[in-house]
Amino acid sequence: MRYLTALLVLLVSLCASAADTQRPQFTFTAIPDQNEAELIRRFQQVADYLSKELDMDVKYIPVKSYPAAITAFRNNQVQLAWFGGLSGVQARKAVPGSQAIAQGYEDQFFKSYFIAHSSTGLKPGDKLPQALAGKTFTFGSKGSTSGRLMPEFYIRQAFGKAPEQVFSRVGFSGDHSRTIALVQSGAYDVGAVNYSVWDKAVANGDVDTSKVSVIWTTPTYADYQWTVRGDIDQQFGAGFQDRLTKALLGITDKAILDGFPRSKFVPANNHTYDAVEQTAKQIGLLDDF
Repeated sequence: MRYLTALLVLLVSLCASAADTQRPQFTFTAIPDQNEAELIRRFQQVADYLSKELDMDVKYIPVKSYPAAITAFRNNQVQLAWFGGLSGVQARKAVPGSQAIAQGYEDQFFKSYFIAHSSTGLKPGDKLPQALAGKTFTFGSKGSTSGRLMPEFYIRQAFGKAPEQVFSRVGFSGDHSRTIALVQSGAYDVGAVNYSVWDKAVANGDVDTSKVSVIWTTPTYADYQWTVRGDIDQQFGAGFQDRLTKALLGITDKAILDGFPRSKFVPANNHTYDAVEQTAKQIGLLDDF
């Protein structure tokens, strides 16, 4: 009898392990627009929240670059991603049928700051100053909406030239935090940065505003969003996309929202980013998608 009981316990354990192995794991990623520790802290909170709301295993997978985030999405290594405006457009082109489903309330009115080192003598103004010409300039990531796409659009509009023809040297820092550090150190005269990263860094005392300051703010545009693969219901069952969307829009935990930082999440769709897509086409950033 004792032997039969032990055998039954072993069989139940093996069946449970097999069920766990067979259950698909829902995974997501995010563009690496800040330092890795901050991103892991933010998105682990999201993973824990979604695990509870969706009653399944949810895992956040960090990546090293914007293209890596798009590649992971294209290859179905992740089914959901927190993209910027441009990377979202690129990812949806790479995986037809994919949908933008939610954005931060503030993402409807996003903007970029142009920041300058104090040694340039550049002052805040209502227009992009012509005195930028000849300075050294750094964007963020090459695939960043707020750190590259929209700033380049306004540079071309103001000067009628590509950035390489306007500045004495053009660089790409890789992320917004790095852009701030490079301009503050004087490695670059001027840079373009996500306004929310700047505002949060200043509030946290991480910026020496005697050395670097905002000199111009772009008009607003739509930016970050959650994008889900078009085959999500085929992978996880009918209605899963609706459940996921409801969960994201239902985030009220202040700790999660402050980590982005956003006040709440609101509905989004692919057409929300038509202007971003048109701008990206104009400057050749969709040629490979």
